[in-house]
Amino acid sequence: MVQTGEGVALSRAYFTELVAPLLRESAPEVRYAAARVGAGSEVLGLDDATSRDHDWGLRLQLFVSEASRGQVESVLDIQLPDEFRGCPVRFGLSGDAAQRLRIDVMSVDAFVEKQLGFDPRGGGSVVDWLSLSGQAALEVTAGAVFEDQTGELTRLREALTWYPDDIWRYVVACDWQRLDQELPLVGRAGGRGDELGSRVIAARLVDIAVHLAFMLSRSWPPYAKWRGSAFGHLRGCSSIATDLGLVLAARSWEDRQTALSNALNGLARMQGQCGLPAPRAAVEPFWDRPHLHLCRDLVPAVLECIESPEVRALPVGVGSAEQQTDNVDILVRPDRRRRLTAGTLGANR
Repeated sequence: MVQTGEGVALSRAYFTELVAPLLRESAPEVRYAAARVGAGSEVLGLDDATSRDHDWGLRLQLFVSEASRGQVESVLDIQLPDEFRGCPVRFGLSGDAAQRLRIDVMSVDAFVEKQLGFDPRGGGSVVDWLSLSGQAALEVTAGAVFEDQTGELTRLREALTWYPDDIWRYVVACDWQRLDQELPLVGRAGGRGDELGSRVIAARLVDIAVHLAFMLSRSWPPYAKWRGSAFGHLRGCSSIATDLGLVLAARSWEDRQTALSNALNGLARMQGQCGLPAPRAAVEPFWDRPHLHLCRDLVPAVLECIESPEVRALPVGVGSAEQQTDNVDILVRPDRRRRLTAGTLGANR
């Protein structure tokens, strides 16, 4: 039985012991890359016993030329056994019940189009990069490459290591701006006796703060199910995580606001450590009210670091696709992410 977090190791063994020898014998002329990337908790190293209650079996991605795809699929389908180390080789998925091999055979170019909608090896436009979600990037860069005979897959993963610098600065500024949009409302709603409203607003701000921590750590954030787990492994974020937990646990708006202030000050310190301008305190009083809003100089100071005129012209606070929406039916589709981003930022960009 596969152990917790060992799905990629199982895929590696599947490739090394069965698939690679078969390709050497039956298709020696085909050059390929083999990997466990794409969708699946094991790609993030977060698979466990619960992961195996559906869509579980031997998974692998083989990257070949389009001309070799049919030959490779035929060889594998005919000659691979039905199971390996007690796990099925042919099985159905929740969206596709057919009992068949779950080895994705495709070209790197087809993979890029399916996952991203643009090719970062060619640079990419501002809209291209802002249409990315962290999960989409992780489905390319996480997991493991077992063999890469052409180097194409490795070059793709290296090109997607992180945002271009100016786009990174813009996304950081957008997260701060998003925090400021509702920060005073935590206290305003609470002061009116709307405890539910204050909690809901605070929870949204916690989610934005977690996203900002990933941005400052230059780490792609996974989708909601795994975001907290991955956040717990970000370097230098333990005290911020504690403060954000206190925000969610607070019984009064005053305690909630204090914990949120402490978390944001921690994020400001992180920002200074990664080379971006940061104030001593991330928050300040909201007029004469007992509420808080963002330090007025914080967002302009980050934006001032942007050199590209195209990026400087972007609307502040709009940001990337995943900063604009948490709608799963948009975020899992590159075409929808791009339409959203192009529409809000300007289709000519």
